Amino acid sequence: MKKVELVYREILYNAIEKNNRALTQSYLANALQISLSTVNLALKPLEAMNAVKIKKMGFSIIDIKKILYYWASKRNLEKDIIYKTRVDLQVKDIEKQMPDNIVFTAYSSYKFKFKDVPADYSEVYIYGDEDIKKRFKENNKTPNLFVLKKDSSEKYGKTTTIANLFVDLWNLRQWYAKDFLNALEVKIGRVLE
Repeated sequence: MKKVELVYREILYNAIEKNNRALTQSYLANALQISLSTVNLALKPLEAMNAVKIKKMGFSIIDIKKILYYWASKRNLEKDIIYKTRVDLQVKDIEKQMPDNIVFTAYSSYKFKFKDVPADYSEVYIYGDEDIKKRFKENNKTPNLFVLKKDSSEKYGKTTTIANLFVDLWNLRQWYAKDFLNALEVKIGRVLE
């Protein structure tokens, strides 16, 4: 994930999950351990589309939905996949065998976060590292386990933030990703207005 995407995730995490629409650039730089110039670079297109209002001592979030859709359109999920393989187990059993240092995203994240699923699914997407190869060996079969390069997402818990979940689902190709995305939009609809 690009550094500007980390900024979008943190902005949206604060707005959606903490109901905090006033942030400072220095807070983001410190929280994400990135430069102020990277934060300001990430904010420029958001200001241009009137999604944030830059002030002297920070900025306020005007339109969460615009930021969310902008990030979703910029996200390149395929580029972040560092490992994929086929695990000949049911999805729930694959999920149970995950090590503690991973973060679930996509379908599994939705399931664990909201305790339901809008459709059956057959793939597991996680944020993890190369160590996962020791647990799930590589093969040439159609993959059902996808490992995305892990970043600081672990600080949010075992599942991705709601915004991260949204943009990851937005970028998946399976037909049922749309069902999950629609259900997620309903769940967070009031926040986006």
